Amino acid sequence: MNASNLISRTQMVFEATLDHLSGELARMRTGRAHPSMFEEVIVEAYGTKMPLNQVANITVPEAQLLQITPFDPNNLQAISNAIRNNQSLGLNPSDDGRVVRVQIPPLTEERRKELAKQIGEKLEEAQIRMRNARHEAFKELDAAKKDKQISEDDVKRTEKAIEDNMTLFRNRMEQAAKAKEKEILTL
Repeated sequence: MNASNLISRTQMVFEATLDHLSGELARMRTGRAHPSMFEEVIVEAYGTKMPLNQVANITVPEAQLLQITPFDPNNLQAISNAIRNNQSLGLNPSDDGRVVRVQIPPLTEERRKELAKQIGEKLEEAQIRMRNARHEAFKELDAAKKDKQISEDDVKRTEKAIEDNMTLFRNRMEQAAKAKEKEILTL
């Protein structure tokens, strides 16, 4: 049993959890247009399903407007339909035959509070993932200690290193969540 490998494996799980949370927060709508809002939009093009960013260029000409220029004008209608049919976005695109424009409506106070609640839920899910990773690492340490593969002092040092990493990543996640919540609640 190698304690440093266990620490680095646990840290990799913490980093992946932070990255996942950051991605989830980036996709949340804040009332301002941002191309990452469309990361999960799948377009039926060329007989297959493809991510929107592989069939079009997404730009932000104004704070409340996204402009989508298809690489192939034949995909214009498919892009509009994919955005319109994505229930999580709740947006209604319009096209002029060359580009698709998506007006981002301002968030209502009720929707802002709902999004802030979702941020809390996403943060809690991430923290649960981290606690599970810590729990697995501690179980592995206990098993190694029982098999006399690691000393009591090494177990304590490893547990402290894992706890310190977890505290660091928990703080970073809470800061990211607070920043996103502030962004959403700011009019």
